[in-house]
Amino acid sequence: MKKTWRIDIDCPNCAAKLEAALAKLPGVEAMTVNYVHKRITLQAADAAFADVTQAVLAKATEIEPDAVIYVDEAGAQKAHAHDHDHGDHCGCGHDHDHDHGHAHGDHCGHGHHEHSVQDDHDHAHGHSHGGGENKGRTLLLRVGLTIALLIIGFLPVVSRVPVLPVVCFAAAYLSVGYDVLYKAFRNILRGEIFDENFLMAVASLGAMLMGEYAEGVAVLALYQVGEYFQDKAVDKSRASITALMDIRPDYANLVRGDEVERVSPESVCVGDTILVKPGEKLPLDGVVVEGVSSLNTTALTGESLPRDVQEGDSVLSGCVNLSGVLTIRVTAAYGESTVAKILALVENSGDAKARTERFITRFSRVYTPLVCLAAVLLAVVPSLFDGQWSMWVYRALTFLVISCPCALVISVPLTFFSGIGGASKHGVLVKGANHLETLSLLDTVVLDKTGTLTKGVFTVTKVSPAGMTREALLETAAHAEVYSDHPISKSLKEAWGQAVDNARVDDVEEIAGHGVIAKVDGRLVLAGNERLMTARGIEAVKVTETGTVVHVAVEGRYAGYIVISDVLKEGSAGAMAALKDAGVERLVMLTGDREAVAADISAKVGLTEYHAGLLPEDKVSELEKLLGEKHHVAFTGDGINDAPVLRRADLGIAMGGMGADAAIEAADVVLMDDDPGKLALAIRIAKRTMKIARQNIVFALGVKVIVMLLGAFGVANMWLAVFADVGVAMLAILNAMRAMRIR
Repeated sequence: MKKTWRIDIDCPNCAAKLEAALAKLPGVEAMTVNYVHKRITLQAADAAFADVTQAVLAKATEIEPDAVIYVDEAGAQKAHAHDHDHGDHCGCGHDHDHDHGHAHGDHCGHGHHEHSVQDDHDHAHGHSHGGGENKGRTLLLRVGLTIALLIIGFLPVVSRVPVLPVVCFAAAYLSVGYDVLYKAFRNILRGEIFDENFLMAVASLGAMLMGEYAEGVAVLALYQVGEYFQDKAVDKSRASITALMDIRPDYANLVRGDEVERVSPESVCVGDTILVKPGEKLPLDGVVVEGVSSLNTTALTGESLPRDVQEGDSVLSGCVNLSGVLTIRVTAAYGESTVAKILALVENSGDAKARTERFITRFSRVYTPLVCLAAVLLAVVPSLFDGQWSMWVYRALTFLVISCPCALVISVPLTFFSGIGGASKHGVLVKGANHLETLSLLDTVVLDKTGTLTKGVFTVTKVSPAGMTREALLETAAHAEVYSDHPISKSLKEAWGQAVDNARVDDVEEIAGHGVIAKVDGRLVLAGNERLMTARGIEAVKVTETGTVVHVAVEGRYAGYIVISDVLKEGSAGAMAALKDAGVERLVMLTGDREAVAADISAKVGLTEYHAGLLPEDKVSELEKLLGEKHHVAFTGDGINDAPVLRRADLGIAMGGMGADAAIEAADVVLMDDDPGKLALAIRIAKRTMKIARQNIVFALGVKVIVMLLGAFGVANMWLAVFADVGVAMLAILNAMRAMRIR
């Protein structure tokens, strides 16, 4: 079982330490504390979930008493042991995965207490506005008081009384830094010594004790102001990225008899009828029962080309109605709608961390103690030789000020969040930073044929009977395929052109990768590929035409074949060329179709190799051969029939079919509009995101090392050190936001 809460925590380093501590608790299967998303996610076994949750929240409160965990809708409540679960007030008695925990409204009888991911964001956003303004005003007053006390301390009239300047400077210091000192002291008592509060407390206290009052106070004042602006920058960045996916509908026009009532989308049930006017978002998935219009699908697919819809067409939430009034019958509750799933995927993407993120988290835990050790050595070792203790201690304190790892701990996760948000705006859904990282490394892309390179729209192009008429062959094949939903089966029924009589068909058996065996009018009929005929001892004719061939046999005698051709997607060839330009070395097609068809498709789109005539299990075997030799392999399919291969590949990429449920569930990356050209775009986005993340790592560490060295040699003072620390963090955050802007 899995549950997610929102957490207000103002320190990225603290979030990393909290995650590490909570992950060690008994019963915790997985734990994520995400500073950028402001989310804490727990995964544990169902049987012990309540007890584990209680232990996690109690431990979180113990480790970070200043962090506020939102355990219910009523508002911010610090998590206590008894607040472990907020359940649902409708008496269902079961928990819901908060990743998809969208509230369902009252009149459906689903009034679950948990609120939606987007509600979480709205709540967080509102809270940060109110809390942020109060914090800003309080900080302004504290800094103003600190400056006033410093000025008073330097006045000649005050300096005539020896003790008064010290009192003024001490008051100024406590005014601006009492909370930093308190947190540092409290953490030391708990054994959590090495964090930025400790670094700033030691550096500023050292400066004060050395008589450098102005610098001691300035270090804390600039640190506090810098932290405030840093938090504001992260909040603004988070809001900007979330705004990219601002597709959550605000209301639905529910039709009740002759009246139309505006309600929340969560309160609409399956089977209800809603009205969507021009300019409004479609709040829920459904089927058009009345009206004709055009839909803007940009929010789902990233494409601006409108989609025309009419009575009987399926429509998805998140689209915008451009012209006519549509009456829609709802087919999925809000929690199961396309828009809700997309929002949940984007929000939850931060829980799956990239190797780069995990490295930075581990690095920061080791980095701070090492820096403190280096500062001690800098203060002591040179002093033993030249005796200038005050000078080297001051340099060591300057060394500590610049050493805070916040720029790294904030900017790297924010970069991945930006990249994932930018990709989603273009119809590419990436389920986690780890998948984005894998995407950037791909050198092999394996593709299914039907629905990926081709449209999956089959038409009968040739009917070749043997011993019966053309119409009889089509009739027999259509009836044999009566219970199959495969596109080939549908094309046979369409070619027959008449209603199929189910009563004429018995004992249907569908054999994966071969075809169908059924009794039609009491006669045993085989309809499938050459393998099926061979397995039953029937000799099929050799077919030279390009296309999928359905051989038919009746009562053990060959009755002819039907050729069905698929249509190549217009952009397939260009997509393969773009993939090669993006650095993909091998483009491989795996298909169950015939050698001739595979060869024809491969030549037309420019693949490097193909494997034809494969059964579903053969595709997995062929993929495993490609996975060796340290290659990074992605498989791209329709997400419905290819689930085993999608899961076996390093990266599963599904053609989402405008939000097909199976595709969203099966794959690591979903292309929402079935355009293979988005593959190359996804890889470019991933590579650019990784490039920006590396830039931030090199920049942050580089500047810190340079200023540390300058401080060690006496060139940089504390003023420059604290400016450099805050400046590096701000620049890294701004650079991280570039990952969101995609050409």
